[in-house]
Amino acid sequence: MKSLTYILVGVFLTGCATYYQRNVHFQSLVNQGSLDKAESYLEGDKKMKKEKNRVLFLLNMGFINHMQQDFEESNRYFNEADLAIEDFQKNYAREALALITNPEVKPYRVEDFENVMIHYYKAINYLSLRQFESSLVEARRMNLLLDRMNDKYKDHKNRYQADAFAHLIMGISYEASGMINDAFIAYRNAYNVFNGEHGYFGIEVPLQLKKDILRTAAHVGLGSEVAYYEKEFGMKSSPSNNEFGEAIILWQNGMGPVKDEFSIDFIAFDQGNGVVSFRNEELDLSIPYHYDDDSKRDRLLALQFIRVAFPKYLERPIYFNESWIELDGAKFQLELIEDVNAIAFKTLEDRFLREIGVALSRLVLKKLTEIQLEEQHEVLGALATVTNAVTEKADTRNWQTLPHSIHYARIALSQGDTEVILKLKSRDGGFHRAPFTFKGEKGAFFVQPYHNLEHLAAASWDKAATRNVKHN
Repeated sequence: MKSLTYILVGVFLTGCATYYQRNVHFQSLVNQGSLDKAESYLEGDKKMKKEKNRVLFLLNMGFINHMQQDFEESNRYFNEADLAIEDFQKNYAREALALITNPEVKPYRVEDFENVMIHYYKAINYLSLRQFESSLVEARRMNLLLDRMNDKYKDHKNRYQADAFAHLIMGISYEASGMINDAFIAYRNAYNVFNGEHGYFGIEVPLQLKKDILRTAAHVGLGSEVAYYEKEFGMKSSPSNNEFGEAIILWQNGMGPVKDEFSIDFIAFDQGNGVVSFRNEELDLSIPYHYDDDSKRDRLLALQFIRVAFPKYLERPIYFNESWIELDGAKFQLELIEDVNAIAFKTLEDRFLREIGVALSRLVLKKLTEIQLEEQHEVLGALATVTNAVTEKADTRNWQTLPHSIHYARIALSQGDTEVILKLKSRDGGFHRAPFTFKGEKGAFFVQPYHNLEHLAAASWDKAATRNVKHN
């Protein structure tokens, strides 16, 4: 008995690690820019390829190949992930197992915003390959996904259910294909998200988005729309200075948040009529359970309190906090368009009460199992207690190679080879430059993503965080 307990405690000590901590070597390789090594590491990680983690494996492989500019291979992985998500079906045996162990035994289900980001990467990959028809397909799929989210959460209008950035990418895809009227509609939809009742995660409407609405409306002869938005924005429409084409720079800054876990204590008290209620004073929350069996009810009440594990996000703060673009001696500011970090926190916050109910039900079931086994045999009850302690944990999985936030700028090109330089600066004086060359000519249209991987530590155990960044 004692030796078995030691074994279970040993498992507990390793099992307490979060998904991020278990995969910190992979994260370190990514953060160092050692993408070939990160890819090889993923390929050799059997745990990542298991069914329950396979979607995350595919998403990370898609990201790595995107960073390596192997856009076709990147989309192959994203397409496979997309199919796996579409084909997801509840496995009731796994659901039952999750109730008596923990939710990490189930296949990972992506967050809504993670699903949207899959289509973002696919659209950007196709734009980089100049496969504009395929990027349009992804733009339309993003639209369908957003429509489904609206239907899904029609009674919860304060949560993440619309994505201004997704509409912007749709607009860019339409423009690349010469469908200016559709681009105008997409840009207008993006503005409507920003201008909604709850705003868009504290982000101001980008000036460039206002210009794009006016420009595309004027291009297709929508005079009344031009007049309306000139008044709405307090600015006049001006002719485009894009005789030799344009480049859109998408700067993906840092790394998105990682999931950790925390615990909440609930006090058990008798509510009468066979009801045991679990209450947390800090949250002012009570969850009742009815039991006909007086013995089980009394044993639950004797526990006095139970501790339940929940997931939470930890931000990986950005390292670079200033950015601009230089072209022919002129400076252009990039504007924030998507705060992935804020969206992640809001998404988890919005479903917190539902998570509490599921997690508490899981732990109550475990406690009832302990009671039943202890009634049969003292040793079995003790083993159940240790096992439940080992397995009581939150699901800390998430797509951890997403950026923290995304900024963008639209630049008119000069004739011929044009060097555009993205410059980044940190609070401690760290500096980085990323040069790009585009061939300026009539009708040229480029979309250039760039992702810097440097970030600050999420917590003291974040060994993959930026420590020393070379200054260029």
